[in-house]
Amino acid sequence: MAVKVNLYLDERKIETGEKAPVKLRLYIARTDVRHYHTNMYLTFEQFEQSYLATKPKKAFKELKMILDAIAVKANSIITKMDGVFILAKFEREMFGAHSSSTDITTHYHAYITELTQNGRIGTASNYRLSLKSLLLFAGKNKKPAVSLPFDHITLDFLNRYEKWMATEKKSKTTVGIYLRPLRAIFNKAIEEGDIVAEIYPFKKYKIPTGQNVKKALDKQDLKKLFTANLELDSPKEKARDFWFFSYQCNGMNFRDITELKYKNINKKSFSFLRHKTLFTTKDKPKPIIVPLTESIKAVIERYGTKPALPDNYVFPILNNSMDETEKLRVNQNFIRFVNQHIQKLAKDLELDTDISTYYARHTFTTAAIRNGAKMELIQESLGHHSLSTTQNYWAGFEDDVKQEIADKLMDFA
Repeated sequence: MAVKVNLYLDERKIETGEKAPVKLRLYIARTDVRHYHTNMYLTFEQFEQSYLATKPKKAFKELKMILDAIAVKANSIITKMDGVFILAKFEREMFGAHSSSTDITTHYHAYITELTQNGRIGTASNYRLSLKSLLLFAGKNKKPAVSLPFDHITLDFLNRYEKWMATEKKSKTTVGIYLRPLRAIFNKAIEEGDIVAEIYPFKKYKIPTGQNVKKALDKQDLKKLFTANLELDSPKEKARDFWFFSYQCNGMNFRDITELKYKNINKKSFSFLRHKTLFTTKDKPKPIIVPLTESIKAVIERYGTKPALPDNYVFPILNNSMDETEKLRVNQNFIRFVNQHIQKLAKDLELDTDISTYYARHTFTTAAIRNGAKMELIQESLGHHSLSTTQNYWAGFEDDVKQEIADKLMDFA
């Protein structure tokens, strides 16, 4: 297949009637098509009446000449190669510099805007923090860099960034949290033809995962926490009640608790979709089913919104007038409230004062395994997309928890 070029209007992310970028499309092979910005922006009418027109009207003749000249230049470069096409040479002669000089900040900001418009405020915040960290590392004298070209981010850059993060007292988990968005930005830029795949650094660099040891409360600590005599309607009592609600509801994430609506509840159970994975899987999300026990119903009855209309949130934490930014802020404040007061209660009871909302999920998992639940059932209960995720999740638990379960294998009493 001969190498071919044409121009097209990339209208994927603009409203009808707005200007869109004109791009050069390069057909190298059936499975290798590249896309390049021309730094021109036109409406569909302008593009149709100029480049696509055989005999353009007078008002569009000059524009057609400009666009045709781009395609002619590209074809001329290809012809001079005499059948031996070299991509790097084409890019150098066509654009005067390697296309990898595109800046990551532009791509970050565009995707952050897209995430925000789609209501994914938490993910947008993660990308914002990722970019901030990378620019700070790339800067000088503790002053963040203003720009960061894709081709500056090499294997050496990423290794030095990881070491720099260690000097900043940041864990490997945090490094992973900041570099996964960068990897996604690279993949997106390559897919859209803005950079070449040859500069992709993550083929050789492995993003660290860290070791997030998952802690869980044992039976005795759970009993102490649950039976503690607390002042009625006190913050500690409310924090405890919601912590145990999460624990009983398959370790339900607190964002999912605040998002729960009455229409999700029936006589024997309720169902929900994990907010965390709602946008991260290509498959249709599978709802998590939670049986309605008496204690779960008691928490809903005590703290639930009245009246119990289908579209009302079960708990009066969020309301239907809030936008996604406000929901995220309120949810974070609620988690902070629960953590603050459950830790105070733990201190009173001489328990682990690091206890947090995350402990509820870890404790549910441990209790399920202690009670003989199979990994496939736990996978379904936790809402993990694959069994390997559940197995990796279990691998992060403390060794003494695993030892206790192993010891019970021969306990036939």
